[in-house]
Amino acid sequence: MLTDTFGRVATDLRVSLTDRCNLRCTYCMPEEGLQWLAKPDLLTDEEIVRLVRIAITELGITEVRFTGGEPLLRPGLIGIVEQCAALEPRPRISLTTNGIGLRRTATALAGAGMDRVNVSLDTLRPHVFKRLTRRDRHHDVLSGLQAAREAGLTPVKVNAVLMAGLNDDEAPDLLAWAIENGYEMRFIEQMPLDAQHGWRREGLITADDILLSLRSRFFLTSEEKELRGSAPAERWLVNGGPHRVGVIASVTRPFCRACDRTRLTADGQIRTCLFATEETDLRGALRRGAPDEEIARIWRVATWGKKAGAGLDAPDFEQPDRPMSAIGG
Repeated sequence: MLTDTFGRVATDLRVSLTDRCNLRCTYCMPEEGLQWLAKPDLLTDEEIVRLVRIAITELGITEVRFTGGEPLLRPGLIGIVEQCAALEPRPRISLTTNGIGLRRTATALAGAGMDRVNVSLDTLRPHVFKRLTRRDRHHDVLSGLQAAREAGLTPVKVNAVLMAGLNDDEAPDLLAWAIENGYEMRFIEQMPLDAQHGWRREGLITADDILLSLRSRFFLTSEEKELRGSAPAERWLVNGGPHRVGVIASVTRPFCRACDRTRLTADGQIRTCLFATEETDLRGALRRGAPDEEIARIWRVATWGKKAGAGLDAPDFEQPDRPMSAIGG
């Protein structure tokens, strides 16, 4: 098992497949993009599958989420999913994507063994989408969402970040749209994961702000706490159900005490938290021929040193030195 000194057990593995992305979201990276990792620095398809296998068979991982950057840009994605779905015991497999490439890949992903997807979409307004992402691809995301639903990659969860002066009035419209289309809506407080370190606590659209906005149109009933488990989202029944909405209070109500995640970056580093300032190298061990047992030991040691929490409310909070695109959401 992957256990830390606070008694938390990691069963959820987030795997970043690439640091590259085909959007330039203002809260993630600068308009000109970033200096991407060199290809030799990236884990190969075979190395990714081996690490996932070790995580499942040696370390108790039961769920694998592929992330990026934008994971649909990874050429070998379908094969990676297929090989991971064939592992025993079979993990639950999901994907976090911006949705742009889902129209052409959803059926193949489902056929390879993908269980479901999370799609990021912050607005229903094409002009706001273009301003936020610096790309005119809103229609592609909507098309990708529909394709994911039709391929059976359900529940299709839609993640939205609300920002003051841009889309902070859209929460009720987004939820109504998600219900109409059979998606599960989740709102996420903006986290300090931008490459420019331009995030400021002032003006943050909080979970309480979001709930207040949603209640202007919907009746929300809090889901039983025991049903939440280690999930980051507080979930609410909408108008008595069956539809639900999730709110992830990453900043104002961090869920660190229940965290069950471990993260593998695209270049083979273990991170115990999105906000960690230290990493543990597995790529080096892989490439010098270390056996599975040694790699599992390195991973266990890294997890044992996981900190109590991200410390987002601390006055001296230090943002991570790598943007979200290089870490994996």
